[in-house]
Amino acid sequence: MATGRLFISLDAIAANWQALDRLSGPHVETGACVKADGYGLGAAAVATRLAQAGVRRFFVAVAEEGVALRKALGHGPEINVFSGHMDGDTEALRDAQLTPLLNSIDQMLRHVEALPGHAFGIQLDSGMNRLGMEPAEWAALREIAEAEKPTLVMSHLACADEPEHPMNAQQLQVFLEMTQGLGCPRSLAATGGTLLGPALHFDVTRPGIGLYGGLPFEAARPVVQLDLPVIQVRSVAPGETVGYGNTFTATRDTQVATVAAGYADGLIRAASGNCALWAHDVPCPIVGRISMDLITVDVTDVADMPTHLTILGAHQGVDTFATAAGTIGYEVLTSLGARYDRHYS
Repeated sequence: MATGRLFISLDAIAANWQALDRLSGPHVETGACVKADGYGLGAAAVATRLAQAGVRRFFVAVAEEGVALRKALGHGPEINVFSGHMDGDTEALRDAQLTPLLNSIDQMLRHVEALPGHAFGIQLDSGMNRLGMEPAEWAALREIAEAEKPTLVMSHLACADEPEHPMNAQQLQVFLEMTQGLGCPRSLAATGGTLLGPALHFDVTRPGIGLYGGLPFEAARPVVQLDLPVIQVRSVAPGETVGYGNTFTATRDTQVATVAAGYADGLIRAASGNCALWAHDVPCPIVGRISMDLITVDVTDVADMPTHLTILGAHQGVDTFATAAGTIGYEVLTSLGARYDRHYS
């Protein structure tokens, strides 16, 4: 089989949620963000396991994701849609019983006219300038919105992964001012905000990346292991080159393994030459460029060549690989391709 094996621990995801739930505190509901197909790991499988662990409130990016999630979860859990009520979403929101997080006056009007009495939440812009109603817009709409009883009023922190960043305190103050006296649940914290402490927890936290083993949740249990099959091993003499652009030149007699995966599978080309694969406990540096479907690896120091080499696992997590590629763990996870043979446990 010439496809990589992606091992996904649903139990680790559930354990990470439970740990973040404990950090959120006994009087705070802990939801779960499963957008982008469960951060690339399969929203249906991830959300089903999280529902078994106790999650009753999920968050997705768009209505289409919510429809697929409703099919997996059935009736009961609340599914919130960050993009709100877009033009063309009405039927999906109604039929799948999704809760849009309304981002503007236009969305509010569309929602109450198209789906009177249907549940909704509100997203506020506390300073990130991305999604949500700005203070003046919210002030004009607040009385009407309160009368309709939103299920949640939320905002999103821009710098929660930097605990000392002054933006965190600034956004907290703005959010407090915008929501003072509201009689509905409030939410400000995703993973980073949850780690910042109780002042940012409010009524609902909504962790995302921390569930999947990523930073800034340093205590998270690892969730993924990715093993890549070895297609061929060849001898490369000193002075010979490997891969596109001749970017690697052997300086010794070198054994080079070619494995079946590449940037088409989410293994970002920029990591070329900056990290390794692993044969058990032996590091095997990437040599030459990561190409679309293949990676070449120096296995000279491997005594007994295994059938697969590990690129994500105990020795190199998603954030370590991401650093080598000049990006973040989120991008690595959400880029993992469809060609992998996925195993859930």
